[in-house]
Amino acid sequence: MTSTLEPAWAGLVDDAAIFPPAETPLADAVAAYVDRRGHWSAPFVASFVVTDVRLPEVGASVVEPVEIPVSVVVTGGAGAIAGALRLAGKHDHRVVGLEIALRDLDDLPGNARRVVAAVDAARDEGLMDDDTPVFLELPHAGSTATWLAAADVAAEREMRLKFRTGGLEAHLFPAAHALARWIDAALDRETPFKCTAGLHNAVRHTGPAADGGFEHHGFLNVLLATRRAFDGAGLDDVVATLEERDGATLAAAAREEDLAGARRWFTSFGSCSVTEPLDDLIALGLLEDQS
Repeated sequence: MTSTLEPAWAGLVDDAAIFPPAETPLADAVAAYVDRRGHWSAPFVASFVVTDVRLPEVGASVVEPVEIPVSVVVTGGAGAIAGALRLAGKHDHRVVGLEIALRDLDDLPGNARRVVAAVDAARDEGLMDDDTPVFLELPHAGSTATWLAAADVAAEREMRLKFRTGGLEAHLFPAAHALARWIDAALDRETPFKCTAGLHNAVRHTGPAADGGFEHHGFLNVLLATRRAFDGAGLDDVVATLEERDGATLAAAAREEDLAGARRWFTSFGSCSVTEPLDDLIALGLLEDQS
């Protein structure tokens, strides 16, 4: 089965099914990723996200040889990058993205430079292609001087940024004004970014009380906010877009605004569910179910 999607939605989701809260067994997650290739919605999903330590399990979970593009989350520091890429090469995985969190809160720019040096060394060794995107995850420290300086390092070396937009604890969900500033910082540096966690649904909402009652950002909110920030909207307007809770309002705006252009900057988001974001777009009338 072949299918085409509008550019705004193609490759929007990276399959992070093995991560919390779903924590799908890796073999099941790989099987679902492979099976999805025959579905009309296949172009909606980009890479399969996996940690470096679990890379060997990906190939072991496939009955017949099939190429699975992987985004590798490096669980160690900069020194673990080469080992992760060697492991990927050993198992013939096509690495389409490398993601690593900066954890040295006392020296984020220095941490970023260490990652740059490790990536440069890996490329010199032939462990990864020059055009493979590298995403630096900046911590929830606000747009402080060191945060911005680390973003500068990423921009200078044509790396990308990664924003954590949720998780299992309240502090992992950034306030709208914080996320708006992160988006602004990325656009100001002409640096693409991706998001991870908490964006299962298209529209901002409050999660169930049983799950903590956290305020979840909507991926459609983030995409529209990126478009509007790029077009020169002020911080208050971008925050208001991130805080909009009416799906009909967001869907109407999505039909009028150039969201495909915004994807140059907001490249994708990792989600442990592929069906939820897809179902939301169908329910909002932004995608047609071609089953």
